[in-house]
Amino acid sequence: MENSFATRMGKVKKSFIREILKVAGDPEIISFAGGLPNPALFPVDNMRAACVKVLDESARALLQYQTSEGHGPLREFIARRYRERWGFDASADEVLVTSGSQQALDLIGKIFIDAGDRVVLERPGYLGAIQALGIYEPEFVQVELEDDGMDTARLAETLAERRPKFIYTVPNFQNPSGVSYSRERREEVARLAVDSGCYIIEDDPYGELRFRGESVPPIRLWAGANCIMTGSFSKTVAPGLRVGWVYAPREVIDKLLIAKQAADLHSDSLSQRVLYQYLADNDIDEHIAVIRDAYGRQRNAMVAAVKEHCPPDVKCTEPEGGMFLWMTLPKGLDSHALFDKAVAAKVAFVPGTPFYTDGGGANTMRLNYSNSDEEKIHEGIKRLGRVIKDAVAGGCA
Repeated sequence: MENSFATRMGKVKKSFIREILKVAGDPEIISFAGGLPNPALFPVDNMRAACVKVLDESARALLQYQTSEGHGPLREFIARRYRERWGFDASADEVLVTSGSQQALDLIGKIFIDAGDRVVLERPGYLGAIQALGIYEPEFVQVELEDDGMDTARLAETLAERRPKFIYTVPNFQNPSGVSYSRERREEVARLAVDSGCYIIEDDPYGELRFRGESVPPIRLWAGANCIMTGSFSKTVAPGLRVGWVYAPREVIDKLLIAKQAADLHSDSLSQRVLYQYLADNDIDEHIAVIRDAYGRQRNAMVAAVKEHCPPDVKCTEPEGGMFLWMTLPKGLDSHALFDKAVAAKVAFVPGTPFYTDGGGANTMRLNYSNSDEEKIHEGIKRLGRVIKDAVAGGCA
């Protein structure tokens, strides 16, 4: 029966992080492995009120099949936010609601990628995108991520030599690295894409979670219709709702809509209506400010703990927002080899190699700070620091 499956299924692996989360399920383990928001910050009471309100007012209507595009007022809310925050000429007709931004990536892959097409990713790149797009059998080309964004000199060469279908990027507090693109890098990426006639997929789940520095406009400001944006309420409200979206030119939305209709007809209408009611009745910016404050303190705690408990030649990024930082170990250390030792010491992380399509990143790891309080962060990094020090002393490779 094994030969019955499509050949592409042999080329796509299970989500490495989802498998790690099973290992890290022990309640005694302090886990920095998942990309999880802090559940203590979920607006439970306000969401409960919204749920009761929509069920009381329109239960039978919202439990019926709905339009594939998504709940109209919610799409207008998303478009209006783009207009008010960045001055984009966005309309609800350019917004498609999806089942989380992960489905948005799947639909984008479905409408653009033929087997063998080239797709540019950051190096290291977002594992969810590698998995979602990988099922359509592209050739991934990773371009090194520097301190302020993708290496644009290398990107220019890649666009000229490889003619990719699109560039996929996470310019704000990138997953896994925490790196953000400078204004100059955004402008240059946009210019290169426009000049080459290449789409940019600008994935922005973390952009509103900035707790330091100045906000920088999206790449779409310079790339215009060459840019397709994806977003999500998973990081600003709650991931269990599974509500994301695509904001794109109408001709792209039309193709995505066909792909979505074939996939699931429409996203969960109850989640969309409850979410919209919550947004209508509450100040989302006030709620996001609470998240920013908490994540800023948790990030500071993790950076300080790394400096205190890890060897001096261990380096980590110091993001200005988002949920992750990226640790680089001394050369010769392999984070995969450290993983089992770390779990035995009751701390978990994500080894870096799954974020590289070329097998690199052996001495790197991703750490999530948003899902642990400051006390747990300090203790977890203390445990991890001991594991790294023991590996250095023992020559673990």
